[in-house]
Amino acid sequence: MKKLASLGFVLCIGLSLPAQNIMNNPGSNHGNKFEQLGTILPTPNEYRTASGAPGPKYWQQRADYNIKCELDEPNFKLKGSETITYYNNSPDVLDYLWLQLDENQHSTVNNADYQNSSILPRTLTTGALDLMEGQKTDNGYGELISKITDVTGKALKYTINKTMMRVDLPAQLKPGQKFVFNVDWSYKVSNKSLMGGRGGYEIFSDDGNALFTMTQWFPRLCVYSDFQGWQNHQFAGTGEFALVFGSYTVQITVPADHVIMGTGECQNYAQVLSAAQLGRWATAQTAKEPVEVVTLAEAVSAEKQRSTQKKTWIFKADNVRDFAWAASRKFVWDAMPTYIEGKKVMCMSAYAKEAYGLYRKYSTKLVAHTIKSYSAKSIPYPYPVAQSIEANNGMEYPMICFNNGRTEKDGTYSENTKNGMVGVIIHEVGHNFFPMIVNSDERQWTWMDEGLNSYVEYLTEELYDNKFPSRRGPAWGMIEYMKSPKDQLEPIMTNSENIISLGSNAYGKPAVGLNMLREVIVGRELFDYAFREYAKRWAFKHPTPADFFRTIEDATGEDLDWFWRGWFYGIDPCDISIDSVKHAVFDPNATATAGGGFGGRGGGGGFGGGGNGPRGIAKPLVNAFEDISKIRNRMDRNIVFLTDADTSLRDFYWRYDRGLEPYDSVTKLPAFGAGVAAAANEPLSDADKAKYADVNLYEISFSNKGGLVMPIIVEFTFEDGSKQMERIPAQVWRKNENKVTKVFLTRQKAVSIKLDPMRETADIDESNNSWPKIEEGSKFAIFKGRAAGGRGGGIPQGMNPMQAAQKNK
Repeated sequence: MKKLASLGFVLCIGLSLPAQNIMNNPGSNHGNKFEQLGTILPTPNEYRTASGAPGPKYWQQRADYNIKCELDEPNFKLKGSETITYYNNSPDVLDYLWLQLDENQHSTVNNADYQNSSILPRTLTTGALDLMEGQKTDNGYGELISKITDVTGKALKYTINKTMMRVDLPAQLKPGQKFVFNVDWSYKVSNKSLMGGRGGYEIFSDDGNALFTMTQWFPRLCVYSDFQGWQNHQFAGTGEFALVFGSYTVQITVPADHVIMGTGECQNYAQVLSAAQLGRWATAQTAKEPVEVVTLAEAVSAEKQRSTQKKTWIFKADNVRDFAWAASRKFVWDAMPTYIEGKKVMCMSAYAKEAYGLYRKYSTKLVAHTIKSYSAKSIPYPYPVAQSIEANNGMEYPMICFNNGRTEKDGTYSENTKNGMVGVIIHEVGHNFFPMIVNSDERQWTWMDEGLNSYVEYLTEELYDNKFPSRRGPAWGMIEYMKSPKDQLEPIMTNSENIISLGSNAYGKPAVGLNMLREVIVGRELFDYAFREYAKRWAFKHPTPADFFRTIEDATGEDLDWFWRGWFYGIDPCDISIDSVKHAVFDPNATATAGGGFGGRGGGGGFGGGGNGPRGIAKPLVNAFEDISKIRNRMDRNIVFLTDADTSLRDFYWRYDRGLEPYDSVTKLPAFGAGVAAAANEPLSDADKAKYADVNLYEISFSNKGGLVMPIIVEFTFEDGSKQMERIPAQVWRKNENKVTKVFLTRQKAVSIKLDPMRETADIDESNNSWPKIEEGSKFAIFKGRAAGGRGGGIPQGMNPMQAAQKNK
């Protein structure tokens, strides 16, 4: 990692983006932050154009899989064989192929062995000691390759390097040719509760049954691309996957009492479901509400005895980059259709009884809501199925994802548990779009899937319930992270394995940045169009960061290099300060000057500023999670929130948050008023003098203390309590990146002036945002008393509010 101290940010080596000093004029107060990225971005070519679109000679590889596998549940082993057909669509001659063996992550001898520094803990468990001791010997985990042969059965030479395997071709694979080969393999399935990872099995202590989530479970082709050749970086656990599109036929043999949910469409329900279940599946095809295909009673009955028989489930999926599946005898399975541009998509969920109280009510409806929302913001969902599986984790694959959200044993749940479930289902289902369809390289740039997905997740949560406490999206959510010392910050462009603050850097900051583009910098209509254009251009392809940056600029007509430079390549925070305020009132006896004629400075024009969004916001803040997006969504009469459209989704906590249940109160802050700004510089007639008798001019000096240039948002509060908002685009800093002076016109005398009152720019120091300066006092906490019988009722220790409410009833 190369640090450029003079810039206040860090560029990372190994990003396929050259690191260099991008300051145009280091000794100047301008001409740096607004210069073009230039050679920081790769040179456009016939594969990837300067507009951000795929070029006329864009190409990508393809791999088709025919897989047969069997789960040995008693011994927790999976054995399989696969036939892979690899298509060389590149202009290059290939001598070998690279495959990923991600299960080697769990091996003590074949893992990537990328170790982090460690310190001696104060206490150690026996399990931790056993794990440390086990690092010296083979623990038996990881992919065991039995043989690799060509289509005639002739053995192929292969070499395993940790989590990667090179297969040497018997003859060069020329452009336009395909190669067919077979791989036989097996591995011990890991206990994910003990060993971690994205897949494995979980044992339920109450009944001893297992839930299997089979992910990264078979040898998969690496991506070979125009911009980096083979993507064969080792799988160290954080950087996820770069994968090739293709078609899959997968046959999975499991105990006969297991239910399997998998990528794609099952081809033989008639052979694996009972007659009653098959009938309920048929009913679900046209249902308006989720139908239980496998009922709770059937799942509970299956838990009590284990079948020794076997069944084989067959799945097919086209144009997907991966395949995952889940199996358990504990599964309840429900389904209903939704429609995307007239095309039916079966939305489904599977979950154990431990999650029934939440998943039965919410999961499948959230799946439908998510693919509708994402389809409107990106591209129409192209697949026939979308599934949410409760597996006590959060991970995504084509058409299927694994989430969490279990109730207490009595069926109740806390609000945090419910909101966490809602958020993770939306997030993981949303990954169908980024990166399962818009197929970026997760191992290189985590933000291109997690950040973009978190952004659309935020928009989707907003359309679920305007009071949903979204964590990533509002700018204020980044303030604490951006306050961190600079040696603890890293650019968004940091490679996945080098990121320290993964959640903030790869999820939160990119999502906030995109929402700021939408709400503060570009505007909703322009940015929404550009984001959809990016998704349309790069659906089922392999985009890079440059393709994203260039497409957004190309489709909005906005030069945003200053924003990419500061927010994505840099670590400087936003900290704009009000340094001074000068007030001038209209003097009717003054002679007009070229400077403006109001006895003040500022020149013709420039009183106030443009920007996007309404000048006045006539909607009150209602809770701690309020932000500009929530307010505008409530003002938009075209938006109907899911909890309003489908009132069955309103539960105890929906009413609780609105003061309709005990233990709550709602605090409302004053509404904003609209404002008007104007300017003139011509000699005034008597009529004009009367017209401008109440004009006030405010000359405000701002300084950029944080280093990141951002729009200047100013709110005036007047003597009668009304307010006026002014929005100045970030380009006001072009000719002086450190200091700006701006004149504003108001019709009333201001009693206070505040920068960024809605916290839209992630300004890290609000103490210098006010005039007159507001001294920050010390803080104390207040806890609401919950005396029995009062409004607060009283929640007994160990109970959640839902349990207490039921007890009081």
